[in-house]
Amino acid sequence: MSSKGEELFMHQLMENQLDIPKAEYKFLKNRRFRFDFAWPDRMIAVEIEGGVFSGGRHTRGAGYTRDLEKYNLATLHGWLVFRFTTQDVTTQKAIAFMSEVMDNNIREQQQSYEDISRRFMLTDTV
Repeated sequence: MSSKGEELFMHQLMENQLDIPKAEYKFLKNRRFRFDFAWPDRMIAVEIEGGVFSGGRHTRGAGYTRDLEKYNLATLHGWLVFRFTTQDVTTQKAIAFMSEVMDNNIREQQQSYEDISRRFMLTDTV
């Protein structure tokens, strides 16, 4: 089941005419782990982390630990995983950031993740 943040992010992708990802993409055959959104041909994934300010699953012990395992395995298998809060989606920081990543095809360009992140600082305080 998708969250409101995930639904909004998908709408923003379509609105910005970006490639439509596979939703709930299972990236390892022998595990249940799924990405919220994935572009398998680019080995790029997006996770929308809900409930980070309300004690949701992603911030509690067991959920947080499972997320760490998932992201570490994804990295080990060559995936770039970008994580955003629902707030990043509603303020359009996530779509602006991913537009830059997709437009520059970060895997093939000299531009680094650090260069992109400096333009879209995701560090606003709540």
